[in-house]
Amino acid sequence: QVQLVESGGGLVQAGGSLRLSCAASGSISSTTTMGWYRQAPGKQRELVAAISSGLGTRYADSVKGRFTISREYAKNTVYLQMNSLKPEDTAVYYCNVGSWSNVVITQSFDSWGRGTQVTVSS
Repeated sequence: QVQLVESGGGLVQAGGSLRLSCAASGSISSTTTMGWYRQAPGKQRELVAAISSGLGTRYADSVKGRFTISREYAKNTVYLQMNSLKPEDTAVYYCNVGSWSNVVITQSFDSWGRGTQVTVSS
């Protein structure tokens, strides 16, 4: 079973930047898709960005041009560089892994990591 550990969250002022990391342990192939999600209080969890070696990247419209997802295959780690942060980006950020269709569309996973809190003050 894959274990996921997210880190890098914190409190930042609007306009600032943060870089999140997610280390995945277990059986991860280079073709596996990795994705970042977020859940704000009272809202459903949503996909923020996904990355696949074969299919490229996908971003939520709300973060396009501000967030960049990247991956270090040797370390089974995915990153999320977040620039020009806005108060509406405040949420707990999670990562997960799977097929492209599951990460991007179905978003059904057996387990999640603890996430990392991002708080953007106005």
